[in-house]
Amino acid sequence: MLVKLSTRPALRRCASASALALALLGAGLPAAAAGRPQPDLARFYRQEPVWAACRGPDMPGDLECAKVTVPLDYARPDAGTLDVALARYRATGASHGSVLLNFGGPGGAGIPELATEGRQFMDLTDGYDVVTFDPRGVGRSSPVSCGEGDGAASTGPGLGADPARPQALFRQLRQAADQCARASGPVLAHIGTVNASRDLDVIRQALGDGKLNYLGFSYGTRLGAVYAAQFPGKVGRMALDGVDTLTEPPAEEALAGAEGQQTALEDFLDWCTTDLGCPFGQDRRAAGDEVVRLVRSLDRNPVPTDFGGAFTGQDLVGAVSRALYSKDLWPSLERALVSLVEDGDTRRVLAFALGGIGLPGGRPPADGGLSGDRPRTDGGLPGRSRTDGGLVDTEDVPADNLPAALIAINCADDPDRPDAARLTADLKRLRAAYDQASPVFGRYRLTQVLMCYGRPRGTDFIRNRVKDVHSAKMLLVGTRGDPATPYRWTVETARRLGPSAVVLDNKGEGHTGYSSSRCVHRKVDDFLLYGTLPASGSSCPANAAGAGAAPDGAG
Repeated sequence: MLVKLSTRPALRRCASASALALALLGAGLPAAAAGRPQPDLARFYRQEPVWAACRGPDMPGDLECAKVTVPLDYARPDAGTLDVALARYRATGASHGSVLLNFGGPGGAGIPELATEGRQFMDLTDGYDVVTFDPRGVGRSSPVSCGEGDGAASTGPGLGADPARPQALFRQLRQAADQCARASGPVLAHIGTVNASRDLDVIRQALGDGKLNYLGFSYGTRLGAVYAAQFPGKVGRMALDGVDTLTEPPAEEALAGAEGQQTALEDFLDWCTTDLGCPFGQDRRAAGDEVVRLVRSLDRNPVPTDFGGAFTGQDLVGAVSRALYSKDLWPSLERALVSLVEDGDTRRVLAFALGGIGLPGGRPPADGGLSGDRPRTDGGLPGRSRTDGGLVDTEDVPADNLPAALIAINCADDPDRPDAARLTADLKRLRAAYDQASPVFGRYRLTQVLMCYGRPRGTDFIRNRVKDVHSAKMLLVGTRGDPATPYRWTVETARRLGPSAVVLDNKGEGHTGYSSSRCVHRKVDDFLLYGTLPASGSSCPANAAGAGAAPDGAG
């Protein structure tokens, strides 16, 4: 691999320094860059994180935090940097290095999730430091925003996707894109999975690992697959659970998501209507209509929130969609909906809206979000403003960071940008298809797709280059009853990645399998800890007991 050696005097003092720079720079080059002159990234690959106890009342005493610095733009590493927040639990046994976790999203911050759900991963500390991070644009790592004043999962300024008024819709979309760009700062132009994957490799080197050991959930599987394509020789033991699509256009991906979420809602209502406390009554046939009426009523007449904004029907849809990913969350969701329907209290529902998407077994705060506080993840480091590249204080993370990052990352990963004429021709058909897929989630998912209008065209790297990966074996887990990432995506992605991919078929229900299936949990841990892979196509039974490594019935 040809590299461009630094011309700085400090790196030319002796042959050994030049050799070190060459080795470090080579470590940071994606496979696609072979043979081309590359910027000097050696200084980023020489970092050693300084670990300290994570600050904040909600931080476990044994959770340590740190940061690494990465280029804002890998093509121009001298044009600016940003800090990426890290957290870890130290290995309790003989350490083989680190295993890096990504809990999904896109837009989910890793540190608060590891702080609250870390007990699910304690078996992995037998062989690893268990590490997570807030990806660029997320959490404390230069969080993006669209300037929303509340914590609801709004994806746009009241967009109705009205086929009768397309020009008004397009103006709103452009205004929304401009507002997000103003509120987010320079990181917005450099967000996305391809750059996040480059960050992963900097983190790998900073942790002192020759290869990346990785466990990714939902969107985290997309990130893992992109890393494997960019750095195939650096893949260690990689497990991907709840496998995302690499090929479907956003409109098709979101349509599948709406269908899956509608099925999950029907299952929730089957359960809820057997309980006298169900806010939609005990008539199962009428319960679905009651949900639709509630959403439409809140869209017409939003209610105020403690964050100072208004809570709409689409905000409710976004919150409910997260709660449906795990049956363990259904009782909390029922109580949250009772508070909303009977008292107009949005706080418990907002606890879901402020949580992650695709997080395995993630839960709302124990108080249902009633305190209005966010978990602190100070990392033992002082925060700075959101636009200077330094870590921000937890209280300065925008309330809308999750939905803003979700849209920004998905748009950055998508090369399709139909113009106004194409959207005008397609809008009526799209609206009808999404409404048919789900009368509750259809509009919400369509609006997410439309929000890419007015933004720069995304990369085609994922669609065109993430395939036929020549890396170490990777374990891909697909769950048959997954409402967010259909099982067929696991099969399709495995076929696309090639012989490196080994599929584990989880016959159970829910989004991802590690938290809900003892069998999946054991097989993933065996692979990460010992390198033991199941035969490709082997399965785990449905309705397996909760993961045995998670005490107290953790989901």
